[in-house]
Amino acid sequence: MAATPNRQFKNICVLSGFTYGKHKEFVEAAIDLGRSIAARKLHLVYGGGNRGLSKMVSEAAFIRGSQVLGIIPRVLKPLDSSSDSSTGEELVVSGMQERITEMLNHADAFIFLPGDLATLEALMTLASWAHLHIHQKPIAYKPEPDPWTFVLERPNNDGNSSRSKKYKLDLTLRL
Repeated sequence: MAATPNRQFKNICVLSGFTYGKHKEFVEAAIDLGRSIAARKLHLVYGGGNRGLSKMVSEAAFIRGSQVLGIIPRVLKPLDSSSDSSTGEELVVSGMQERITEMLNHADAFIFLPGDLATLEALMTLASWAHLHIHQKPIAYKPEPDPWTFVLERPNNDGNSSRSKKYKLDLTLRL
């Protein structure tokens, strides 16, 4: 399924950290994203739980009428600050890889907000799967400081990873 400019999205998966981070701008951006998803009458798929930026996105979308599906691994369920699933449906899965697979099955596109190593793992997995043509769903991620450059390390013939190559990637999600 090729992504085309006229493609209609219905389910957007947003992945972010389990904490709020240091900057209130991240919280504001998460809330704005949830509101924007609802305003466009889209459904939200996210990493589940009632903590961090994920909570901000899911609450903002749910309050404004979006259907919300949280997909959370069983191991993270006890870490959740609340057992209240008032922000939509919740799917508990066996592990992190199943979580990513279920997100891929339920979403038409992915948006990554600032996060932790689990967020980075999901980004790398989904980007790798796109590279391998397992899926062709759009992935939006804005790294800092240069939002369009990723530095990939490549080992030399002698095994040292002293060379790096910069790649310019346009990862803009256009709704």
